[in-house]
Parts: sequence; structure tokens; C-alpha cells
Amino acid sequence: MEWVLHDPLHGAYGAGRLRIGPAGDFATAPSLGPDFAALLAPQLAEWLTALAAGPGPLALVEAGPGEGSLALQLAEALVAGWPQLAQRLELVLVEPNGGMAARQRALLQDCPLPCRWASFAELAASPLRGVVLAHEVLDALAVERIEWDGALWRQQVVALHEGPGAELSLRLEPGEPLEPAAAAQLEPLALLPPSPQRSSGWCSELHPGLAPWLGECAAAVAAGQLLVIDYALEAWRYYAPQRSGGTLMAYRGQQASGDPLLEPGAWDLTAHLCIESVDAAAAASGWLPLGQCRQGQALLALGLAERLHGLQQEAPAELATVLARREALLRLVDPVALGDFRWLAYGRGVAPELPRFSREPGSLPPATG
Repeated sequence: MEWVLHDPLHGAYGAGRLRIGPAGDFATAPSLGPDFAALLAPQLAEWLTALAAGPGPLALVEAGPGEGSLALQLAEALVAGWPQLAQRLELVLVEPNGGMAARQRALLQDCPLPCRWASFAELAASPLRGVVLAHEVLDALAVERIEWDGALWRQQVVALHEGPGAELSLRLEPGEPLEPAAAAQLEPLALLPPSPQRSSGWCSELHPGLAPWLGECAAAVAAGQLLVIDYALEAWRYYAPQRSGGTLMAYRGQQASGDPLLEPGAWDLTAHLCIESVDAAAAASGWLPLGQCRQGQALLALGLAERLHGLQQEAPAELATVLARREALLRLVDPVALGDFRWLAYGRGVAPELPRFSREPGSLPPATG
């Protein structure tokens, strides 16, 4: 998974092969228009404003910024709505793939905020104060697959097979049994003791990349928040007996496939997150959980209903644009589209306050300042 996504010559992202957007390989919330960023900006501004009570510059860091659309939209929203805050703010993009970084630089050449590209390791040399945004990033971290053979948990491996005519093919098949120490890690995930409801061949994913990523991110942040927005499920849902094939999927051309070995390097690969796994890895890395909810709930708390109502005041001549924006906004909260995304907030060196998006309705401060 790491290779087919990030190899600089052959990887789907490393070579800049995949295109993000409604006309590309898959759509994301920011690719549907600027409304998602406009709704998210007040939450980021609230966090950054609290950090601004201290000295020095502030940073908005986006990890895995895709095409750069969300970074640009947020920069424009923050400069327009919080100009004094923006004077102390820089945009930092953490992008490991050269092909994607080139497209981001082209889009952000006229960004209203100063921006730079850096790795977490480079940022750790002088830890920053600010907010890190990880939007559809952690679901692309390489996973380990495990398979139940009816008696033992085994690591699932990729095997190369040669056919009768010397043709080669890749297959997923069970490998060696898990070592006792590795098998013991399954207990908190409701995978031990084995359930009789799981038949032989049941498989799913583990997430060994979470702890290193969250640790590197923490080392880069002296004080601030981390917001993870991604496909995520509770362990009891993620590892439910009826979810017998796990969550690993391939995407290309707005089409989904359950075969992760299909044309390696030409398809996006993604696996849902397990919320308990993210929380455990975050805690081990020094991140304090601040709150979490579904995207539909978060965007409604941040003013989506008011934004939809405001569209009714638009001029009739703009009807086509208004209808397109309305459709995009509804897609953001549709539970069968993007509304079931999870927003997971963590803090480091900050007060353990509930995020704006998870407070009770009616308790929100003004949206701009």
C-alpha cells in the first residue's frame, strides 16, 4: 500500500497520477466548492485566536493537502474574516509526494497567506504553535491485514503467482500466524477471544502507521490542536463479524473496487480508521482528546443550516449556481455520502476545551472577529 501510493515513479500519489474532484478519480469535500472551508474556518479561527494570546507567529498546517484546494480556501476565508489574526499566520503544507506538491504550488502561487512546504521532521527542529488539519490523510496510511483461519490469526500477505502460461498475478493469502505479542494487541479491539460468528477467511485491517504519524506530528507542535477528518468507525463496528472483508478499497475514475491489487499504482487505496486505535495512538504520542462527532453534526453546529437558508436570498439569475451549491452542501451531511465522516479533535499544550463543532446549539460565539 505504501509503495503503490507513494513510489515517486509508479505511485498513484507519488507520481501525481490521481486527480481529486468531481471530474477526477474521487471527490472530497473541498473539491465540491468553498462552502466546506467557510464552515470549517470559524473552528480553526477560534483555536488560533486562543493561541494568539501567546507570543510569536502562528501556523495552519495541512497534512496531505491533495490538490491544495482546501488550503487555499481556508487561507482566503481566514484573511477575509479574521484579518488581524491572519497577519500572524502562515500556511504550512506537509506533502511527501513531489507530484502532488507541484500541483499544490501551482494553485497556491497567489495564496493570500505566506506559505511553505515542510516535513514534520523539519518542523520538529523548531516546534510551532498552531493547528494541524488532517483531512482524508490517515485513511491512506499503509495497513496490515489479518485473517482468521478458524483456529489462529494470521497476517495476510501479497503473493506473486505464475500461471500455466507463465503469466504473473498477485493474490492476497494467509501467511504466518501472528506472534503472541502481536495477537495480544487484538484484545482491546474485540478480536480476542475469537468469536464463533467469524468464519474461516474473515479478514480486516490493523493500523501500525498511526502511532508513528501521530508521534511525528506531536513533535512538530509545541502547542495547538490536531483535527482529523476521515472515514472512521468504532471498534465494535469496524471489527463486527458481519464485516468479513474489512474496509480496504480502491478508487479510480469515481469507481470503487474491493480488489486492492487491481492495477497497482493506478488506483487510490484507502482503509477506514478505527476510532479506538486512533485514540490510543494519539494518547501514546502526547495528544489529549478534545471531542469528536460526525461531520453532519459538526457542520450543522458550525452554521450549515443558516448557509442553506441564505442561498434562498440569492438572485434568481444565479439559480444554477445556487442549486449546485445547495447540492454540494447537502452532500456534505448526507450519511451515505460525506456526512458519516468523523471529526476527531486532539490538543497539545492547550486547555482541554470542547471544540466549537461539538458544543450545544446556541452556545457558539460570533462567527467572525
